[in-house]
Amino acid sequence: MIRYIVRRLLWGVVLLVAVIAITFVLFYLVPNVNPAVLRAGRNSSPKIISEISANLGLNKPVYTQFWVYLKRLVLHFDLGYSYYSGASVKSLMADRLPATLSLTFGAVVIWLAVGIPVGIISAIKRRSVLDRSAMGTALVFVSAPVYWLGLLVLFLFAADIGKFKIPFLHGAGSYVGLTTSPLHWFESLLMPWFVLAATSAAIYARLLRGSLIDVMGEDYIRTARAKGLPEHTVVMKHGVRSAITPLVTVLGLDIAILMGGAVLTETVFDIPGIGRLNYDAITHGDFPIIQGTIVLAAIFIILANIVVDIAYAYLDPRVRYT
Repeated sequence: MIRYIVRRLLWGVVLLVAVIAITFVLFYLVPNVNPAVLRAGRNSSPKIISEISANLGLNKPVYTQFWVYLKRLVLHFDLGYSYYSGASVKSLMADRLPATLSLTFGAVVIWLAVGIPVGIISAIKRRSVLDRSAMGTALVFVSAPVYWLGLLVLFLFAADIGKFKIPFLHGAGSYVGLTTSPLHWFESLLMPWFVLAATSAAIYARLLRGSLIDVMGEDYIRTARAKGLPEHTVVMKHGVRSAITPLVTVLGLDIAILMGGAVLTETVFDIPGIGRLNYDAITHGDFPIIQGTIVLAAIFIILANIVVDIAYAYLDPRVRYT
């Protein structure tokens, strides 16, 4: 297991460097825009643009620029500076990350608490009215775009503009930090949590239902029943434990992607997270911020894949690593 983890970590480093290199090339070679002009502004003189180019090292060969960028990233996690505000990308992301983490983990708790029980019940009671109702509702939420669903929830239930005003469901732009006011933090994230969790809970329920139906037909399930084990033990200990492995893969990727920024949800509810930072950077052509958020998302996704691969060995005894 240790050798496997080391190999996965080394491959993760190689993959991360490849992602950084591709991103660097895309943002510094493909766009027909001079970063010095973006930093200086459209009406700046050629002298100022030349000075900024020298300070940014844009007059050096591309491979030298990439090496300097990679060295700063590895040694100091230096992601450069915003063209629009001049602030450090690292500091901007550090300020926004708590909001994204709050949104991500709250939504994950909700969609797991809803999706897993619904999937189990639907698999056990398949073809029943309960199963058809649950899967039909799940299909509706899977088909509903997050952006549209967020706007709909605000229109119906927000305390400020909602048709059915609920006092503790605050509208867009109401987010406050956990350390500032835990109660207000919780209330301001209730709607974003449920909106973000709706689609994922539906997907997880349908995925677990299909996987569990297949698993419950295996020989070892019949053997467990033949031994006289209670049905709930057969389902939960033997069935769900094997059937849930596909969800672990999806969960790891979902968490990693959301930690890299839930752009649509954060934009609709005006949550100052990584996703909203990335959206604002795209609208202003602020390439260092876009590049920084891509690097952060790549780190989360690579680490999540490693954690998922390790978790397989504990969830499914049939999995062995050499």
